[in-house]
Amino acid sequence: MHDTSKAPAAGRRSSPARDSFADTTSPVGPALRRLFATVPFAFACPQLAYGIIGYFTALQVQSMNNAEKVHNLALVHAAAAVAGLVAQPLVGLLSDRTRTRFGARTPWMVVGLAIGCMSLAGTGFATSIAVLTITAMAAHFGFNTFACPLTAIQPDRVPPRLRGRYSTLAGLGVITAGVLAPVLGASFLHRISTGYLVAAATILVAALVFLVLNPDRDNRTQARPPFSLAVVVTSLWIDPRRNADFYWVFLGRFLICAGYFMLLNYQLYITEDYIGLDVTQAARVGSLLNLISLPGFILATVVAGPLSDRIGRRRPFVLVGGLLITLAVLVPIAVPTVPGLAASTIILTVGFGTFMSVDQALVTQVLPNPDSAAKDLGLINIAATLPATIAPVAAAAIVTVFGGYAALYPAVAVLTCLGALAVLRVRTVR
Repeated sequence: MHDTSKAPAAGRRSSPARDSFADTTSPVGPALRRLFATVPFAFACPQLAYGIIGYFTALQVQSMNNAEKVHNLALVHAAAAVAGLVAQPLVGLLSDRTRTRFGARTPWMVVGLAIGCMSLAGTGFATSIAVLTITAMAAHFGFNTFACPLTAIQPDRVPPRLRGRYSTLAGLGVITAGVLAPVLGASFLHRISTGYLVAAATILVAALVFLVLNPDRDNRTQARPPFSLAVVVTSLWIDPRRNADFYWVFLGRFLICAGYFMLLNYQLYITEDYIGLDVTQAARVGSLLNLISLPGFILATVVAGPLSDRIGRRRPFVLVGGLLITLAVLVPIAVPTVPGLAASTIILTVGFGTFMSVDQALVTQVLPNPDSAAKDLGLINIAATLPATIAPVAAAAIVTVFGGYAALYPAVAVLTCLGALAVLRVRTVR
């Protein structure tokens, strides 16, 4: 297994602060144990926000203009995803160059948290598609600003030998929040503005506790990389010939996330128009499906990440996780019923849990330069944010052209299968 802790690769510069954080021979100290104990809550924060926005905006859009709900929802989600697409590489680039007594990551996480929570609360009071789109964009920009430096904590502080376990805990937070968001939303089905406020308050408390318990190091004495327009432009280019694995991991994540978002954004409408439930039934069934899928997800993440660390392999777990997602999206084609959706959801979360718990560890081992981790993670996270821009529009086009949601499932199956197979092209990590 490729081990970045042994020696810096040719052409790379070693960072003393980062090397001391990621020393693979050092015992696990209290700071690292505290980080592992609290990281699920930190990663749950942005995902809870995205989940709540996704759940409530479908209801808000439908109540504003039911006849055009498919296209309007695509507009809201695409615009929000563009905001995240801008935030990730930009904040990553700035975070890598930030020098403060609170470190490089914490200041940007605080800024993102403030923007995200205020915008999330404001989204509940939107009275038109235009206002809803603007507030959703601001919330996504804020929480992506928070999430980008959060993901950089792993290469900054976690030794490679423990990254599978760390990714498992981070993935646990992500998917648990994704599962619980519809449950929280269903509790405020007729009090949407209150639901947004409760979500914003929960996120604010959880994120602040994480930041207080896991302070970053004072990095004011560290050399600051040059910063100019030319540096910004050139730093966004990663040579595919020297870093082919980076691009294969990017492609795999992109395709799997594209398929995932094509279905996720229209879950409420699928349950209504494909399965045949009314809006109240669909909302409640959606939250119930998420709850019954949680045990399978937890089992997958708890097993896959640590086992990946133990056997020293990442690719088999990413491959199996992606193929399970493909299998899951085929089930509703054969069984377009609530039980069919239940089986599909359970398989999907097992696959996504396996994928998420190992893929992030894989990502950190194919980064081109350890001294620009946040920027490079911001770039590779585009593989998750760009599909969120394209997928709603593509899904809306498929539904319109083919006259229903049944055509979405084969398209998603093809995308996720190709995404799973892309990991076979990775060479530097087993």
